[in-house]
Amino acid sequence: MEAEPPLYPMAGAAGPQGDEDRLGVPEGPEAPLDELVGAYPNYNEEEEERRYYRRKRLGVLKNVLAASAGGMLTYGVYLGLLQMQLILHYDETYREVKYGNMGLPDIDSKMLMGINVTPIAALLYTPVLIRFFGTKWMMFLAVGIYALFVSTNYWERYYTLVPSAVALGMAIVPLWASMGNYITRMAQKYHEYSHYKEQDGQGLKQRPPRGSHAPYLLVFQAIFYSFFHLSFACAQLPMIYFLNHYLYDLNHTLYNVQSCGTNSHGILSGFNKTVLRTLPRSGNLIVVESVLMAVAFLAMLLVLGLCGAAYRPTEEIDLRSVGWGNIFQLPFKHVRDYRLRHLVPFFIYSGFEVLFACTGIALGYGVCSVGLERLAHLLVAYSLGASAASLLGLLGLWLPRPVPLVAGAGVHLLLTFVLFFWAPVPRVLQHSWILYVAAALWGVGSALNKTGLSTLLGILYEDKERQDFIFTIYHWWQAVAIFTVYLGSSLHMKAKLAVLLVTLVAAAVSYLRMEQKLRRGVAPRQPRIPRPQHKVRGYRYLEEDNSDESDAEDEHGDGAEEEAPPAGPRPGPEPAGLGRRPCPYEQAQGGDGPEEQ
Repeated sequence: MEAEPPLYPMAGAAGPQGDEDRLGVPEGPEAPLDELVGAYPNYNEEEEERRYYRRKRLGVLKNVLAASAGGMLTYGVYLGLLQMQLILHYDETYREVKYGNMGLPDIDSKMLMGINVTPIAALLYTPVLIRFFGTKWMMFLAVGIYALFVSTNYWERYYTLVPSAVALGMAIVPLWASMGNYITRMAQKYHEYSHYKEQDGQGLKQRPPRGSHAPYLLVFQAIFYSFFHLSFACAQLPMIYFLNHYLYDLNHTLYNVQSCGTNSHGILSGFNKTVLRTLPRSGNLIVVESVLMAVAFLAMLLVLGLCGAAYRPTEEIDLRSVGWGNIFQLPFKHVRDYRLRHLVPFFIYSGFEVLFACTGIALGYGVCSVGLERLAHLLVAYSLGASAASLLGLLGLWLPRPVPLVAGAGVHLLLTFVLFFWAPVPRVLQHSWILYVAAALWGVGSALNKTGLSTLLGILYEDKERQDFIFTIYHWWQAVAIFTVYLGSSLHMKAKLAVLLVTLVAAAVSYLRMEQKLRRGVAPRQPRIPRPQHKVRGYRYLEEDNSDESDAEDEHGDGAEEEAPPAGPRPGPEPAGLGRRPCPYEQAQGGDGPEEQ
């Protein structure tokens, strides 16, 4: 009986027709390599490329959502813990029973001073830190410092609270600058992955036209700030589910309060020194702080595990190779740009308005009239209004660029006028709905302000070697404004509203003047970014693939100066002793360099 042939032919074996198959191609050892290891017969290169870039775009969306959720959880934990801590430490009975003569009010004042004063020096070190660690790792380090601040509240002493508050103050501006830089880079990468087919004749990717990433930047900034403004609502969860059960009602806490709103002076003058009916157990406080610590740790894991790198490794090397002295100086040199000078009033107002929402509206108008137990609900109304209105920034896809930013300024201008003439009566709840509406509308203006400013900076300064400097300047001015509000916390409410009103009008006028200059074509004066100086041995840098070349260098030629050529031509191999020392590998081979081979 004749044996059946195998179902699948074996590699290297002759077929039934000898060494050649039906098509005349030899099999076995003489078969061509392409026939043995060739491409899959049904391989579609175009389809695989489309799937690859779709995965890249999904990865960018994952990065944006992870960074947004990490920022929301970080600030939710920080604000919630700080709010609960200040309320507990304000109560006279709580201080005397738990801490005796430790001087807790003095510790709290020094802690707040550390948080508000330290960012003043952030302009000196923020770009250096971002370039040294990288954008993603700077975000992770800053979130870790926020988690460190949460952990020190397990043991509330001078030597734990004050140093952690100073460290947190140092991390505020780097965190926000790296966040703004990260979201802008994600928009640019998403545009790159969406238009991967735009190539020139040589197959090299063309530089995208200026402003082409603006639609994606609008969407990503709207997503980021809709998440971030939810942090004010998340911060109220410890108060709603824990601390409100221990608070006195408004008839006790507001017994000596005589004036509120525009007639008030300082922060809650006449407020009762005791606000707790019963003191919370230490075990319950430890449980709440442990939950907050777990959420802070989750935010660290989100940034570490789900946020991808903002730059490719070669780009990171380029950004650092311009020289640390130049990195230190460039934030100051960017002030020459008239666009930044015109936006500085808006930067300052952005810091004023967010702190006025937490202290002026929430405390001077809200707690002063309807009691401390409704503070959480007022801030939740502000948070939800701001989070929902962040999506209104998407109107910039269809409307002219100044509309969202000017609309937010208009909402705040109208509310400031109303608040200037309104003095709610203490211990009267009939007007509480007006407070919730005012808080929500202020959140709408805040969302349009924050989303509009960050998007505008990302559009005006799309060169990747400038973004960390620009966002550092923006958030440094915000920190200066917050420090100014901290110093002027004892002023009359009318004075605070007047300062707010003057700053807002000046910011809107200055911004519109900047837009007018841009329409006239006035060229901004930007500082020169030096070319990367690569001194890392063994790193092969392709000059034609310069990943740090700016648009100004490529188009106008006003970028970095070319390196000076050598004094004379040196044909032939260069001896190691004249040009460079041999590397350890060359020394081990016993020669002066690879040219001897």
